[in-house]
Amino acid sequence: MAVNSPVGEPPKSALQRWQELVEVINHARSQYSLQASQTLSDSDYDRLFVELIALENQYPILITGDSPTQSVGGLRSELFDPVVHLEPMYSLDNSFSSEELRAWCDRVNGALDRDPEYLCELKIDGLAVDAVYRSGQLDSLATRGDGTTGEDVTANAAFIASIPKTLQGKSIPALLEVRGEVFYPLEAFDVINSEQVKMGKPLFANPRNAAAGALRQRIDKREREVQDAKSPERAAKLNQDLNAAVARLSALQFTVHGFGAHDSDILNKAKTQSEGYDRLSHWGLPATSHARVHVTFDKVLEYIEYFNEHRSEVSFDIDGVVVKINDLEDQELLGFTSRAPRWAMAYKYPPEVVRTRLLDIEVSVGRTGRVTPYAVMEPVQVAGTTVSMATLHNPFEVERKGILIGDMIFLRKAGEIIPEVLGPVLEERDGTEVAFVMPEFCPECGSVIAPESEGDKDLRCPNAQGCPAQLRERLFHIGSRGALDIEGLGERAAQALLASGVITNEAELFDLTAEKLSTSSFFVNAHKDTESAHINKAGETLLAELEKAKKAPLWRFLVALSIRHVGPTAAKKLARTFGSLESIEAANMEELSAVDGVGERIAESIIEFFETQWRRDVVAHWRAAGVGFIDQQSAIEGRALPLTGKTIVITGSIPGYTRDGAQEAIASLGASVAGSVSKKTHLVVIGEKAGSKADKAESLGVPRTGIDGFHALLRGDFDGALAQKPE
Repeated sequence: MAVNSPVGEPPKSALQRWQELVEVINHARSQYSLQASQTLSDSDYDRLFVELIALENQYPILITGDSPTQSVGGLRSELFDPVVHLEPMYSLDNSFSSEELRAWCDRVNGALDRDPEYLCELKIDGLAVDAVYRSGQLDSLATRGDGTTGEDVTANAAFIASIPKTLQGKSIPALLEVRGEVFYPLEAFDVINSEQVKMGKPLFANPRNAAAGALRQRIDKREREVQDAKSPERAAKLNQDLNAAVARLSALQFTVHGFGAHDSDILNKAKTQSEGYDRLSHWGLPATSHARVHVTFDKVLEYIEYFNEHRSEVSFDIDGVVVKINDLEDQELLGFTSRAPRWAMAYKYPPEVVRTRLLDIEVSVGRTGRVTPYAVMEPVQVAGTTVSMATLHNPFEVERKGILIGDMIFLRKAGEIIPEVLGPVLEERDGTEVAFVMPEFCPECGSVIAPESEGDKDLRCPNAQGCPAQLRERLFHIGSRGALDIEGLGERAAQALLASGVITNEAELFDLTAEKLSTSSFFVNAHKDTESAHINKAGETLLAELEKAKKAPLWRFLVALSIRHVGPTAAKKLARTFGSLESIEAANMEELSAVDGVGERIAESIIEFFETQWRRDVVAHWRAAGVGFIDQQSAIEGRALPLTGKTIVITGSIPGYTRDGAQEAIASLGASVAGSVSKKTHLVVIGEKAGSKADKAESLGVPRTGIDGFHALLRGDFDGALAQKPE
């Protein structure tokens, strides 16, 4: 019979779990504050912290001053002198869903008895610091530490260019304390992790750990060690280490996202946080970028959703959005808890870098014969999706990353799309891990795999025509969006066509009929009351799309034929220059390589393609089936294309067009369609739900137009498009 515990008294199991959580969280905080590595991932830390809060909410008697929920959480290393912050530096409370964030907003609205104005900022994955300026000169730079006392890293500020050493402008206060983030841009972080691999050192799990390691270097100590070296060899080695440390410090950047103690009348007159940021910017301080003020909760959610979808477009790593009450008097009214302001809340995105177990390394064979190793992992959530496989590119990459089968590994979503293995968690190894050995034979056809040329890192299966994997991948590629864009010719359909023997190679694709498709169970609806079978919707769609694809632009066929190194960009230039496939086939090396953006490497691939009999057979078979292989633009001799010489960028969606379709429509009129905005851009078309390119166009003064302007461009009326302003 169970014994009920006294009211408010936690059972033994709850007390034990509380102690476990406190121990694990405090250990993680120690690593976070004092070390450049951590064994607990950010997502696991957040999950355990939420569990601790829930446990303490259920049993309030557990809440003590020693609980991680009651303190900011940082620690201070004894390697540095202490710096007491003029005003405490607090942490932030976290929310992980729109419902949790809305609950916070409701609490704030209730306390203020009205709807406030919100300031949204990107939550940079860096190291929080406190900078104090006296009479406009940098007096100290310190880490957050425990929120009251941090570490003095002022000497290292000399190497970080974005930390102003002297404030600029007018009305500079005698005292100014600002809070900000020291961080690495993603490009610099990738370089640092590559250096770690070369030196056989553990990878940094995230840019914040790398920034912490760099900022906590004792450069002054290293300089003394160089001076005191007993031999030239030792001095040279120490000087090399010193230069590397300085280089890592110099790559750090700094952004301000708040202010503390000050004696500025101008800041005192600021009514909002955003006004305060404007004032800090006038003094030369790099105030937080991408900050936006919103007056409704729905707009806050739109901001959060936008940057979750566009995280890869930001030059630094972010793990969420910070939502603040913009009005400074409201902030003062709401106040603080023991560890966090009540007027701010962090919305945490799904983790971009996670840890999981590498179960195995297998290989796949692509359409060009490249044999690629890939990681098979314990399924894990990263950036909002479940991932269980990730490419490893080639055996040299496996060796470079230093990963072994059985390792605990760091995994991230590269560009928010492709899962990427960063490297091993070295401290988790127990000796059972084994090295990966690349197979000698193609797993699909048994051919001996080898580099195509000396020094080539990629290994390939030479059986291009007969390897089942290469044929399957080529067929799937033909229907892809970048090639012929054939709806209904996806991976499963390609597999079904080959497995059932409906076709034996890609040459037969345009010969498909309803009768042929009816022999594959994938393309039929079988009726129980008869023995007959009729092609289903998938079959009807495929046949209609194939007929439509016969009239596709020449450049799409150049891509669909899987000519090595020929992608959409080169294909479009080749099609525009030569006008027909016959002309490309007849061209020599000099003529092909003279095309802008082609060069000798692509020219060699084209010549090799047309020297191969079975590939010429594919072209002949398609031509016999009705494929024209003609570039319509080049076929109109003597006609000047109306948008020739214009560089145009399209951002957002255009009703009635896919993204590729809208770009292709403009390109067909001679325009060069770019993917990014620069001062050389002639026009930016702003569609529905436009992204950051619209803002960049405005900041650079590049002309902008809207959907009506897009339709003017389709008529060849560039001036008319300029006259149509975006909504």
